Amino acid sequence: MTVQSNQPLLQPLQKGALDLKNRLVMAPMTRSRAANEAHAATPLVAEYYAQRASAGLIITEGTPVSSQAIGYINVPGIYTDAQVAGWQLVTEAVHAKGGKIYAQLWHVGRMSHPDFHNGELPVAPSAINPHDKAFTPQGFQDTVTPRALTVEEIKGIVQDFKKAAANAVKAGFDGVEIHASNGYLFHQFFSTCSNQRTDEYGGSAENRARFLFEVLDAVKEEIDLSRVGVRLNPSMHQQFGIVVDEETAPTFEYIVQRLNDYTLAYLHLTEASKKVADLPFAIKEIARHFRPLYNGTLIINGGFTQETGNKVIEEGNADLVAYGVPFIANPDLVERFAQNAPLNQPDPNTFYSNTGEKGYTDYPTLAEVNVA
Repeated sequence: MTVQSNQPLLQPLQKGALDLKNRLVMAPMTRSRAANEAHAATPLVAEYYAQRASAGLIITEGTPVSSQAIGYINVPGIYTDAQVAGWQLVTEAVHAKGGKIYAQLWHVGRMSHPDFHNGELPVAPSAINPHDKAFTPQGFQDTVTPRALTVEEIKGIVQDFKKAAANAVKAGFDGVEIHASNGYLFHQFFSTCSNQRTDEYGGSAENRARFLFEVLDAVKEEIDLSRVGVRLNPSMHQQFGIVVDEETAPTFEYIVQRLNDYTLAYLHLTEASKKVADLPFAIKEIARHFRPLYNGTLIINGGFTQETGNKVIEEGNADLVAYGVPFIANPDLVERFAQNAPLNQPDPNTFYSNTGEKGYTDYPTLAEVNVA
């Protein structure tokens, strides 16, 4: 097959602290393979990430910053020594293959269940039930009304993120991503549907965004902000109890423009889904809308193909494109794009279950297919 190396996706990127061999990013994806008492990454997890080290950048699955932050089964954390040791296996394996890897730091907030917390309620900005499902050791269960955090507890979670960043450095990660997206704790603070506080963390957009900037200010004491990314999903709608309203666009515009004051590695945005197509106040084209507002490196994610990924970079609306499911089924996605080769089809039944190597490390590379 002819190698087509002039694609925008295959060009290197040198910007700030980022020095990437191509512009394909492996998106963070929960895979639930840390089925051990320590909730630590294992040699199998290390193999999975190392298989995909040809990506310009790997962003790990969300890794909880504390036991309180957990909302999914078998996810590897980053708050104990054993978990740091587990992630060291991963970073060493990826670096041995010439890859770059960031840890995504995570707190699910209300998207959890008492089964994860010895019967205690999950926490959130306000005591509002998202009316969704939590994936617990007993299977999917209805979410409950969470407990509203006190100001003192919020300050404690800020410190949890600071400690997680320090642990990520200790584990050998090239950087960290703050998961301020997809209906989890930060997003719950941003949204008026989930944040009805009347103190300094509620009301105005500035107050609802305060938690994020306090975390960034704390994290920078452990790792330079040039190695910190932030992920946002400005038009997420009717998922995990989050709905877009008239306050949504102005809030995210405020957040993104204020992020210009921070010398971040990147801003990672998710394109809008079809759910907002008929909402007059929703942002329909995320990359196109936020590119002029953000001065730094922009990653865009959300259903991109090889063709549309190349196009969004060529048009100047993003610097990097993150791929999720294609990287699950194609450890050599970069090489396949380079050769315009067909892709393996994924098995959704093995995405988020403890099936070991099945649907995890057993997808063949193009070279293996050709040999067979």
